[in-house]
Amino acid sequence: MLVLSRQRDESIMIGDSIVVTIVDIRGDKVRLGINAPAEVPVHRQEVYEAIQRENHRASQLQPGDARDLGKFAGRSRPGDAPRR
Repeated sequence: MLVLSRQRDESIMIGDSIVVTIVDIRGDKVRLGINAPAEVPVHRQEVYEAIQRENHRASQLQPGDARDLGKFAGRSRPGDAPRR
C-alpha cells in the first residue's frame, strides 16, 4: 500500500484522469474530493461491498425465482393496467 501525506487543498493523481483532493480535516475525519471520469465508479468501501453482495445474490437466482416477474411485464408500476 502506498501511503502519502497531504495537507488540506492538496491532491494526488491516480493515473491521468483521477484527482483526489483533501477538502477538509476535522479531528479524526478527512473529507476527500474525488474527480473521476463518469465511466469510473467511485463508492465508499461499504457501499461497494453491498453492491458486490447484491450482484452475487442476484447471480444465484434460480429460474423459478423469477416466475412472478411476468405479471409486471408492460406495466410501469405494480398494480397499473397493462399498456396496449
